[in-house]
Amino acid sequence: WEGEFLQITCPNTRKIALRSAMTMSPDADGIFDYLLWLVRIGLGGSAGTGKQYVSWIHEADFIRAIEFLLEHSEVEGVFNVAAPNPLPNAEFMEALREAWGRQWYIPVYEWMLEMGAVMLQTESELMLKSRRVIPQRLLNAGFTFQYPHWNDAALQLCEAWKQKYQKAA
Repeated sequence: WEGEFLQITCPNTRKIALRSAMTMSPDADGIFDYLLWLVRIGLGGSAGTGKQYVSWIHEADFIRAIEFLLEHSEVEGVFNVAAPNPLPNAEFMEALREAWGRQWYIPVYEWMLEMGAVMLQTESELMLKSRRVIPQRLLNAGFTFQYPHWNDAALQLCEAWKQKYQKAA
């Protein structure tokens, strides 16, 4: 779709196509909420081998990146909207457990992901496929990330989640 989109002639119209990594926010029913739920119930181990890379972006940086692209009329084309430091799933989940304060966990084996995917009517490859995305064009354009590292983002998101949902309980 990107090729078709970029070939369309639109005089005086700048075209930007976004490739977004998983956007992490403390809001209910998002990917972070789901991953944190796994950590909270003790299933926050690595998915499968844990070697597959996870690309992600903090919601604040996602919004800031969109604003940046809107404000910089000199840029156009395809942009990866992802934090500049993807990491293997095992490290990603370890940082989330540490941010939550969870010491123990059960690894999530591939067969468990397959069963869960069937129940959720989705694909296990969403957790097992490696995605090591670097937002090079965004960085080259001068964008700076507030949360370039998952450890810091996970800490902030866990605190925001606690403020939103533990007070209500």
